[in-house]
Amino acid sequence: MNKHANPIVVEVLRGDVVESVHRASIMVADAGGGGVAAWGDVDRPAFPRSSLKPIQALALVETGAAQAFGVTEQELALAAASHGGEPQHTDRVRAWLARLGLDESALECGAHAPSHEPSHRALMAAGSVPNPLHNNCSGKHAGFLTIARHLGVPVQGYIHPDHPVQQRVTAIIEDMTGCVAIPNGIDGCGIPAFALPLVATATAMAQLADPAILSPERRHAAHAVVAAMRSHPTLVAGTGRLDSALMQAVPDLAVKGGAEGFHVAIVADQGLGIAVKVDDGAKRGAEVAILAVLDRLGVLDDRAKAMLADWMEPPIKNVAGLVVGKMRAVLPP
Repeated sequence: MNKHANPIVVEVLRGDVVESVHRASIMVADAGGGGVAAWGDVDRPAFPRSSLKPIQALALVETGAAQAFGVTEQELALAAASHGGEPQHTDRVRAWLARLGLDESALECGAHAPSHEPSHRALMAAGSVPNPLHNNCSGKHAGFLTIARHLGVPVQGYIHPDHPVQQRVTAIIEDMTGCVAIPNGIDGCGIPAFALPLVATATAMAQLADPAILSPERRHAAHAVVAAMRSHPTLVAGTGRLDSALMQAVPDLAVKGGAEGFHVAIVADQGLGIAVKVDDGAKRGAEVAILAVLDRLGVLDDRAKAMLADWMEPPIKNVAGLVVGKMRAVLPP
């Protein structure tokens, strides 16, 4: 075995035999970039993907666009969301775009079916097809369009790296992470994607948890974004989703999952940021891992652990619904 491999942090059991494992790198940092705890290679660049949305949403407040266009707290939560395409999500984004004088055709994120299965079935039953409102990133993109309107720049092409909106967002990412943010790829929704050291992403999340070192303008934006996420957890993810359930169970916490096994947490009462990257990109591994870290830090009380039991140790079921195994965290000391 490669002695430099990231540690196994989650096991998947069938019966009492380990069938699969998930390796990960994990960083817990404070706002000054200090390492509170670390597992694996936390210096290796990784794409935070949608876990970066709380940082990207800062631009909506910082530029004054949110105030100028009356962006509500619910809409700010959607700007940081990877929502399930439920009506509670799509109706709000539609109304937000209408205030900008736009509709879903202005969204450059593309369309995909709602991940919330009942909403998907209802859409098909109505003879409708998914549109960009159903994209899990439509709230973030509505935020970008709001910034474009406020800056008086073209709304077309707002996803491109050289557009003034993305230039503003990139500058904030650089400030918060301390890294030169050169786009290393294109995200699923078309915007620039940045590969950042895990320690940098965790530090940025810690600054959202404890924004005292930030400028007054950014401190205000950080408070606003985190408060919106915590106040409206079902808008950040949706029905039956871990992020929403976790923020409901621990009201002082903000969390955000990303694609390919990335997950972050903003622990306000401890001033900490957590970043998890599962090597094989499995969402199931990242969810169990971040819960294990939160439990190790004492963030989860007995009530929260009871509410989150099926996420902390998810059952493995066969096609008939019979429990045939489970997942469990094996976070090293």
